[in-house]
Amino acid sequence: MITQEIVADHLRSLMANHLTDITSTDQHNVKPWFNGKLDFAPPVDDFAAEGFPLIGGRLDYLDGRPVAALVYQRRLHPINLFVWTAPEKYAEKATLQTRQGYSILLWARGGMTYCAISDLAADEMQTFSALLQK
Repeated sequence: MITQEIVADHLRSLMANHLTDITSTDQHNVKPWFNGKLDFAPPVDDFAAEGFPLIGGRLDYLDGRPVAALVYQRRLHPINLFVWTAPEKYAEKATLQTRQGYSILLWARGGMTYCAISDLAADEMQTFSALLQK
């Protein structure tokens, strides 16, 4: 199941101290870093004004394909946002799941699939996903 892989990737990024390949709060540095590394351009936004600053990004591997992992933060809690192109088999409105103490939101829009994961409370994760779905 995809959520098990997402939890494993999230944990690996925290345990290996490999949260980012590019560390930058500037979306204009992070977005072009993915050029040539993926066959799509992930949308990169900074929500620092809303309390969810961008801290960087990295390449990851999920469901048999390379994906963008955008990293945000809420206080001291990292949020991994995985983005990949895929048929829209997920709902456009984010659905919340919990696994191993992590809140996971999964949705699709515009030919992209999004999955956000963190140990934040569900209401804070809903706030974060609402910013991404505007």
